Amino acid sequence: MKKSRYSDNQILAIIKQNEAGVPVPELCRAHGMSSATFYKWRAKYGGMDASLMKRMKELEEENRRLKKMYAEERLKAEIVQEALEKKW
Repeated sequence: MKKSRYSDNQILAIIKQNEAGVPVPELCRAHGMSSATFYKWRAKYGGMDASLMKRMKELEEENRRLKKMYAEERLKAEIVQEALEKKW
């Protein structure tokens, strides 16, 4: 996964600036990002504080790891099933 140019704290600060009344185009120009990026961040992180954001990132990482583990185990199970179905 691509690493963001912005830290979690920077993202939260940008969202809070918008909540304080700074217009989106001005924020985007000042921070060198697209408005689509801002709206994506706001949808994902709006209303969060730093601890919630950190916890969400940890859960996403754990979920990614578990999905990978499941896919590997499922592949092994399919290989075993195919081997058992063959007529010797």
